[in-house]
Amino acid sequence: MTVGYESGRLSPDAVQRMFDRIAPVYDVMNRTMTAGLDRRWRRITAEGVVMSGDDVLDACCGTGDLAIAGARSGGRVTGLDFSERMLERARRKAPELEWIRGDLLALPFADASFDAATVGFGVRNVDDLARALAELRRVLRPGGRLGILEITRPRGVLAPFYRFWFDGVIPLLGKVLPGGSAYTYLPASVRRFPGPAELAEVIAAAGFRDVRVRLFAGGIVALHTAVGE
Repeated sequence: MTVGYESGRLSPDAVQRMFDRIAPVYDVMNRTMTAGLDRRWRRITAEGVVMSGDDVLDACCGTGDLAIAGARSGGRVTGLDFSERMLERARRKAPELEWIRGDLLALPFADASFDAATVGFGVRNVDDLARALAELRRVLRPGGRLGILEITRPRGVLAPFYRFWFDGVIPLLGKVLPGGSAYTYLPASVRRFPGPAELAEVIAAAGFRDVRVRLFAGGIVALHTAVGE
C-alpha cells in the first residue's frame, strides 16, 4: 500500500502533523471549498442525531463547528481530536464545551458513555475505518445514534465540476497556504475512500442498523446516519 499525499493515505502521525499545520487556515478553506455550505451540512447532521439532553461525542472535531452545532441542538457535547492546534481554536470558539485530545481509534471513554456520536469530514483520515466504527459503537449506549458527514465522489452532471474543483483548483490554492500538501492529500483521500453505498455497508457491518444516506450538493457530500444495536 502506497503511503503519501498523492495516494491519499498517510500514517496517523503524518495526519496529525498535517492538521496541526493547516489549523490556521482550516475554517477559511472549508468556507471556500464549500461556498459556505459546510455550516448548513453540520447543522443538519446535528439535528439528525442529537436530541435535547443527549450526551454527545463529536470525534475528529477539528475546530469545533460540528460540536457547536450539536450543543445548539441541545446536546452535552464532548469534542475530541488528536490535533492540539485544532483544539486550541475549538476552545476559543466555545470554551463552555469539553474538548479532549484523543484518538478515534482508541477512545478514552467507557463503554456506553454517549447517546449520540458525530464525525464531520474525519473518518476518511483514520488509519482503520472498521476499528474507528467499532470504537464509536462501543461508546454509544444501546439505541445510540451516529451521524457521519463526509466528502464523496459525485456521479452524473456534477462529476466534471468536481474533478476541476477538487483535483485542480484546491491543490493550487494549497500551494499558497500553510500545509499546502494537505490540499493534494484531500482529493486523493476522497478518491480512495468508499463511496456512499460502500460506506453504508461498512457501517452496518460494524453493528449499526437503520443506516441511511443523504446526499448534498449534487452528491459531493454524504451524510450517513445509523442506530447502534
